[in-house]
Amino acid sequence: MRVMVLVKASKDSEAGVMPDPEVFAKMGVYNEELIKAGILLAAEGLQPTSKGLRMRFSGSERAITDGPFAETKELLAGFWLWQVKSFDEAVEWLKRAPFDGGTEIELRPVFEMEDFGDMVTPERSERKENLRAAFEKRPG
Repeated sequence: MRVMVLVKASKDSEAGVMPDPEVFAKMGVYNEELIKAGILLAAEGLQPTSKGLRMRFSGSERAITDGPFAETKELLAGFWLWQVKSFDEAVEWLKRAPFDGGTEIELRPVFEMEDFGDMVTPERSERKENLRAAFEKRPG
């Protein structure tokens, strides 16, 4: 199963403050452990919301709101995408993450094709696999 590990933003991350070098190094070691265990599929930090925007969709209308966004507790600073055997395994790995200082992490299962049951026809499955193959072949 795949899980998304969502790292909540803080006042520092929203201010663009880079992590302490020691914490950054510990996170590098942790990510190496995830890679060696075959769990890590992706991991990225996100720029502050001052560099982003939100788009609201209503019918054919598109409304854009430029960042920054005020409510830090609802924002993300980064994420991991993990491949694990179970949700419990993800929880155990997350317990080992080198966070402190009140960092909040959200862990959520990712939908898999089989979760959609009969909506996934053989044609849709084939199309998804073709798209995935094309994505993996793209340069850079």
